[in-house]
Amino acid sequence: MYFSTFATQFPAPKNRLYVHKTKLTEADRQFTDLISGNVNEQGLVFPQDLLKEILSKAAGDATTYKPEPLGQQCARAAIAFHSRAETTDKQILLTPGTSVAYWYCFKVLCEESDEVLCPSPSYPLFEYIANLCGVLIRHYKLKEIENWAIDFDHLESKITAKTRAIIVISPHNPTGMVVDHFQADKLSEIARHHKLAIISDEVFREFVFQGEGTSLAKISGPLVFTLNGFSKMFALPGLKIAWMEVSGETDFVKKALAALEIISDSFLPVNEIAQFAVPAIFQKGQSFLAHYQSQIRKRRDIALSELKGLQFAQPSGGFYLVLPYQRDIDDEDLAIELLDEEGILVHPGYFYEIENSHLVLSFTQPATILKDCLRRLRSHL
Repeated sequence: MYFSTFATQFPAPKNRLYVHKTKLTEADRQFTDLISGNVNEQGLVFPQDLLKEILSKAAGDATTYKPEPLGQQCARAAIAFHSRAETTDKQILLTPGTSVAYWYCFKVLCEESDEVLCPSPSYPLFEYIANLCGVLIRHYKLKEIENWAIDFDHLESKITAKTRAIIVISPHNPTGMVVDHFQADKLSEIARHHKLAIISDEVFREFVFQGEGTSLAKISGPLVFTLNGFSKMFALPGLKIAWMEVSGETDFVKKALAALEIISDSFLPVNEIAQFAVPAIFQKGQSFLAHYQSQIRKRRDIALSELKGLQFAQPSGGFYLVLPYQRDIDDEDLAIELLDEEGILVHPGYFYEIENSHLVLSFTQPATILKDCLRRLRSHL
């Protein structure tokens, strides 16, 4: 039996931390997951009675199957209304998640062996999606000493004749960096000069703690794909509703949307009931969103308080922070040590392409658990 080069890479061996985690789990050892960003596991859940009511009505609206390649117009109109950009519903495409949206973007922008620039630190997902498309990921640096701001000199040095797009994540996972007006203007300038598209991942957009941040859907780049969805915004990862807003120069926007429509029409992957639920979730979910935002802010403040005295770049948004440490120990060895001795699961920095001695953790856990874990973590360090 013949398998593709891609298929022969699997199953990939587990890293040492997760091999050890599996052993502890099989031995019924208890530990606290201080890395998961799944807020449903941390008690932050969209009101279930309200969700049942919304989905029940949406099921009636979706009784007769009449798919729209870009997504149902009522959903796209609601997204456009709530967008911070001046995007119309005709510039919006629904997807079953931002991961699929990345795949769409890569297929529209790139031939095999073309390159896309991605920030480093980086979430590992991009490499897998790029691999599926035959696209190469090249990393540009974020500067820790400047609160993980974009290193524009390094970014421009990575641009080649094969570069097709720049991925920007704001708020950034895992550093919590938020793109400000200066960085947005500089990105726009670079994109125009080199005729590059920007893929702006804004799934943590509702969770900005410092400064206003800037949606890149507003910049004057030649072509911008702005990604968002309900997974983080309304704590509804299982609903599988996300979208991209396509903005920029008129001709480029039209060409991109025509290609995206064909791709989406080939699969029609977005659940129809979920699409018809979008307007009501936006309309009736605002009080939950306000409570949710307040809880995440409080938990972030707890993390900063419990880690006071340690030197690290404070996250301006998102669910995560990067913690450097001074001990002479490999970051994965330290993560294993913390799991063994403190019952705390964190990630070593190298999982995210972070150099030297760093740990990555989430601050989404309930206050009591978070305080206990961070006090023990700080004492251990």
